[in-house]
Amino acid sequence: MKKLLYIALALLTISPLAAQEENADIRRGNRAYDREDYPEAEVNYRRALQKNPNSFAATYNLGNALLRQEKFDEAAKQYMRSTTQLDAKKDGEKLAKAYHNLGNSFYAMQDFDKAIEAYKKSLRLNPKDNDTRYNLVKAMQQKQKQQQQQKPQQQQQEQQQQNQMDQQTAEQLLKALEQDEQDAQEKAQKKQSKKKELEKNW
Repeated sequence: MKKLLYIALALLTISPLAAQEENADIRRGNRAYDREDYPEAEVNYRRALQKNPNSFAATYNLGNALLRQEKFDEAAKQYMRSTTQLDAKKDGEKLAKAYHNLGNSFYAMQDFDKAIEAYKKSLRLNPKDNDTRYNLVKAMQQKQKQQQQQKPQQQQQEQQQQNQMDQQTAEQLLKALEQDEQDAQEKAQKKQSKKKELEKNW
């Protein structure tokens, strides 16, 4: 995990109205997470999701447990799923956290375009979040670096292609010269043999 990034990993609990079993699994997951036993936390959040696939708390917390295990692609999938489970007007702050951590997942995978997009969505929901703003700036800087690194590689490839073309052209010119020389020798030999024939006839 990039230490420079701020991670919104506050775990969520669910309302007492939710099913008791699902709630118990989330609580067990949260305890395991607090002990930094992220695989155990993952197991409990997955159990909660089997009981209620639409549980935002279980989905979001599972994303956190996966992010901590550096399973960035899986974490991104959970955060994306969690963003579809809430209403932006009612739960803007929770959604902002989900987008924030979605950005962190993409950042870790060096997909800076998607990270920037996720951070922007988070800031639209919570414009005062300085941590997200900081991460957005970092992602934009990394994207710029990535583009600068890709430019020399492209130039190098173009140079290699140019060198290859120059070499091919040189080879073709050499072959053409050799052919001209061969043709000239053949013509000279024919002239010589004709001259000899003429000499014999006289």
